[in-house]
Amino acid sequence: MASPRGKFSSGGWFRFQYEEERDSQTETRNVLLIVATLIAAVTFQAGVNPPGGVWQDDRAPHRAGRAIYANQEGAFYVFLFSNTLALSISMVIITSLTYGFPFHFEVWVATLSMLTTYASAIFAIAPDESVRFRYILYIAFVPFAFQVLKKIVRKLSSK
Repeated sequence: MASPRGKFSSGGWFRFQYEEERDSQTETRNVLLIVATLIAAVTFQAGVNPPGGVWQDDRAPHRAGRAIYANQEGAFYVFLFSNTLALSISMVIITSLTYGFPFHFEVWVATLSMLTTYASAIFAIAPDESVRFRYILYIAFVPFAFQVLKKIVRKLSSK
């Protein structure tokens, strides 16, 4: 027997789906803002305080303030790429959902400031010899570039 939408399914997983007739746009926006804000907070904190912490002393081959996790180079970069992408996407969601609201400009300034702070923290904890670091910065701007591209395509297709 199939379970109705929004109810506990027989498979043991919750299956909630958005229904336009049942869920108001305001409530949906509020839920998405909460979720995006939680993702932004967690990913920002994980970036500025990486798993394993940072070295406290300057002894070869490491330097004080560098991420201990960076010793596992492949895993460290997977973490940085994923974390940066999640932070950027959550910031795009927050700025998109607050578009046209009071203080929208201030939200944009705060968002850009937060991303700048995140980038400077990543610069501080990442190893100096990191050639791949520029790719992390590219990843940070992919969600923003995608939104701009999407708006351009919509404008061109509506003409």
